[in-house]
Amino acid sequence: MTKLERAPTRDVRTPIMESSRWDGFAMRPDDIVIATYPKCGTTWTQRIVDLLVFQDPAPRPIMDTAVWLDSRIFDTHEANVATLAAQTHRRFIKSHLPLDALPIYDTVKYIHVARDGRDAFMSWHNHVSGFTTETRMKVSGVIMSDPALAHMMAGGPPPAPPADPQVFFQSWIAQAEADPARGPGADLSYFDFENTYWAERRRENLLFVHYADLKADLAGEMARISTFLEIDTPADRLATLAQAAGFAAMKANSEALLPHIGEHFDKGAERFLNKGTNGRWRDVLTDADLARYEAVFRRKVSPACADWLEHGRLSAGDPRDMPD
Repeated sequence: MTKLERAPTRDVRTPIMESSRWDGFAMRPDDIVIATYPKCGTTWTQRIVDLLVFQDPAPRPIMDTAVWLDSRIFDTHEANVATLAAQTHRRFIKSHLPLDALPIYDTVKYIHVARDGRDAFMSWHNHVSGFTTETRMKVSGVIMSDPALAHMMAGGPPPAPPADPQVFFQSWIAQAEADPARGPGADLSYFDFENTYWAERRRENLLFVHYADLKADLAGEMARISTFLEIDTPADRLATLAQAAGFAAMKANSEALLPHIGEHFDKGAERFLNKGTNGRWRDVLTDADLARYEAVFRRKVSPACADWLEHGRLSAGDPRDMPD
């Protein structure tokens, strides 16, 4: 039996997500929640956890084995709950909610993956630029069918993102510079989102993982995740699983891992599994853009949190041991 330790204190209701979908959901004691800001290594971590749970390098459809419970734009909530209820393996559930919008249960394991915000921004621009017409219509349909979001259609359907990522950055950073918003339609900026996890980083059932560390030492980070999940993975098996979790292997197996992704993104898995690299923002953002980023970063995030978000655990240290 699992016990609720901390109820959500934030309600999130956007065209993409709805935190109330966790209300009343029957958690199992050994459930795993993979919770991230978008484009920080979510799919990668879903694949890693899949490999550790099954102890088998075979490709399995990620969106079926690791359901995104708070999503409003893919399967229905009823279908997601039914899929999770029917699963007999140890469940691992995806979320893009801030931590204060998630229920915290005592025996459930939570994995939070973070990435340098500039890299997350670049990947996010590619992501939203690839929505198919059908997916954009679905987002508009969610807005039109939800009276709480009606104000978002006041100026017509949401426009497509600008093709130039430097132009897209202007609205992304402007949201970050503003005070955190609440209420229907409000999304937290990258900085405010990460603060909700940093505030609770010393919870024993919460593991912080960083994209840069996965890039630097994939096998080592997978061993660390395996230990956290109390999964005994032999060293020789870990080497095989780490090879299957590499970006090249995921690209090669993209059709099996993401069989239906072309319904939602142009270019399908090629768009969804884009570059898997860091630092592309250096060729896009101007000195003025980087100054705005640095200013809001230092204003909103503590020095220790900023160090970890920019460099990862292998360079900055374990968040549990770092000061506020």
